[in-house]
Amino acid sequence: MKKKFAARALLGLVQLVIGVCPAVCAVVGTDWPEYLGGPDRSHYSTLRQISVGNVTQLKKAWEYHTGDIGEMQCNPIVVGGILYGVTAANGVFALDAGTGKELWRYTLEGPKSNRTLRGLVYWQESEDRRILFTLDSWLCAVDARTGQPIVSFGSGGKTSLKAGLGDEAGDKWVVSTTPGTLFDDLLIMPTRVTEGPDAAPGFIQAFNVRTGQLIWTFHTIPRPGEPGYETWSKDSYRNINVGSANCWAGMAVDRARGIIYVPTGSASPDFWGGDRVGRNLYANCLLALDVRTGRLLWHYQCIHHDLWDRDLPAPPNLVTIRRGGQKIDAVAQVTKAGYVFVFDRVSGEPLFPIQEISVPKSELEGEESSLTQPVPLRPAPFARLTLTENDLSPYADNRDELLAKFRQARLGAFQPFGKYDTILLPGFDGGAEWGGAAVDPDGILYINANEMAWVARLKDTPKSGELANLSPGNRLYSTYCIGCHGPERNGNPTSNIPSLVDLASRRPRDEVTKLISTGKGMMPGFPMLTDTDKQVLVDSLFGAEKVEGSSRPESPAPKTTKAYAPYQLNGYVKFVDSKGYPAIRPPWGSLTAIDLNSGEQIWRTSLGEFKELKARGVPPTGTENYGGPVATAGGLLFIAATKDGMFRAFDKKTGKLLWETELPASGFATPCTYEVAGKQYVVVACGGTKLGTPKGDSYVAYALP
Repeated sequence: MKKKFAARALLGLVQLVIGVCPAVCAVVGTDWPEYLGGPDRSHYSTLRQISVGNVTQLKKAWEYHTGDIGEMQCNPIVVGGILYGVTAANGVFALDAGTGKELWRYTLEGPKSNRTLRGLVYWQESEDRRILFTLDSWLCAVDARTGQPIVSFGSGGKTSLKAGLGDEAGDKWVVSTTPGTLFDDLLIMPTRVTEGPDAAPGFIQAFNVRTGQLIWTFHTIPRPGEPGYETWSKDSYRNINVGSANCWAGMAVDRARGIIYVPTGSASPDFWGGDRVGRNLYANCLLALDVRTGRLLWHYQCIHHDLWDRDLPAPPNLVTIRRGGQKIDAVAQVTKAGYVFVFDRVSGEPLFPIQEISVPKSELEGEESSLTQPVPLRPAPFARLTLTENDLSPYADNRDELLAKFRQARLGAFQPFGKYDTILLPGFDGGAEWGGAAVDPDGILYINANEMAWVARLKDTPKSGELANLSPGNRLYSTYCIGCHGPERNGNPTSNIPSLVDLASRRPRDEVTKLISTGKGMMPGFPMLTDTDKQVLVDSLFGAEKVEGSSRPESPAPKTTKAYAPYQLNGYVKFVDSKGYPAIRPPWGSLTAIDLNSGEQIWRTSLGEFKELKARGVPPTGTENYGGPVATAGGLLFIAATKDGMFRAFDKKTGKLLWETELPASGFATPCTYEVAGKQYVVVACGGTKLGTPKGDSYVAYALP
């Protein structure tokens, strides 16, 4: 008991000396007080009760059913023996972390939100304890002890995520799926916007935790007079066809130095850059900002003039590496393309060589693609970047068909898309995804990766005149929906895009109407549509649109179609065989350990399997995976993430699988680990749903007997 009091006193002293946020009031090492474990986003715990020697004894300790069935990506936080999490419908709850007993639950009145949240923020000053989270376009605050709104925060407990985005945001879709990052009484927020020409700007914003007031804004699309303005077309910052360059993945903060590290995504529209000619700073950058003011300290752009939707997909990891007997504080950023960029945390100097390589030029008229791209020479890529005919799947029944498609397609990590098939590997979902990497104090980074190829092709965007003969509902569908769900509305199950055929028999009308406004999962919302447009679109989707005559040339075009790009993606299509398996040779999902001190890979193994293939004697193939790993001082690496619905523990030194158990539903979330009353627990959210997996609603905790 005396040791715990001493630990709390020591932590308080450290906070006073270096200005660490008072949110971290827990006993050092026993709680999981912040998203991904701490401000360094290391996914690491010093707990060692569960170890390599006893992990096989793990048993389920408790299971909490949220009652809201559907995908959950939440990495729960644990402070003072209380676990805080979110449901699939964005209800916020608090549990006794030792028993799973619900202490309180907060859900806004009215229709449930469909936006998947990856976590929460805990902040405390004296007796003022708050949970901060997002709901649609709002940043909200509730009392951590009761779950009741903090009415003094913003307006009645919420403040707008559009506060610093200016008139360019208007009625555009702006949400946040990842928790903000704390520094003292500042909360720096990530945002998610659409990826088309109608996207809002993705500026970085800092809010006051007490009041909800906007404190500073960093313009990721620079304005006249700001550094980087010259890397865009003139007036791109106010061009209705240009937006985004947002951070949606989350951030890391060095509280001792007062530096926040912000990974940004691509500028919009994703696949056409004719209205944003230039390198496009500060899209696709790792930014180092003065956390108190938002002033830029340094940056590195990982993709110039992005045409592939190569967002930086996860928070960077703050790590200390050893080089020539010296310790260097570093920041490591994983990417969708399978690279790891490593920089000196203070100066921004690369700690491994990065080469600008020549890449193909776009053939599209008006497009000025970058002729070079940066590639780290170390560490080696943790996912495959190239394919040959020998890399096609040996398990495919239609291999000849796949071979013909492969031979007709263009290849290459930086091959610009055009009106032809291009095979993209890693695909649109990485490589690395939002789950990110774990890193331990020895400088070893652990990263899970998707090894799924996608087939991309661009098509001409219909001009408003070409849509004039369509009914109003079909015109809206062709403008906003056809790119993903297709002309026949069949969707693409292998790409997790549902069919809209017979939608009326599967979804109530009011739910579909709300989805159009809010979005769900990877589907963006379209709040800019008028209520009339939404009803007309739903009429069309439900087969209830009343149209007189075969054409409607007199029908005015929707008021919301001002933003325009001449080309658009011809759907999100995975390269799969006739049975829906990846069309390339395994592994289809992998887990890799990389020594950031030397840049060498230590081990690599497949992650996940298909039970039906295993029954046929096929070795573990790996599966697509979403959600990251957790590393512990007990020598373990815990990860769920896989389509097969298993939860696994690996020996982090060797990559050997030590333990696995089947979850009630796939855990597409990063787990957390903590200690209560002397017992270590590991918890993961199990919502399934993604990749066509069965749905669930539970958080499951495991512990030693």
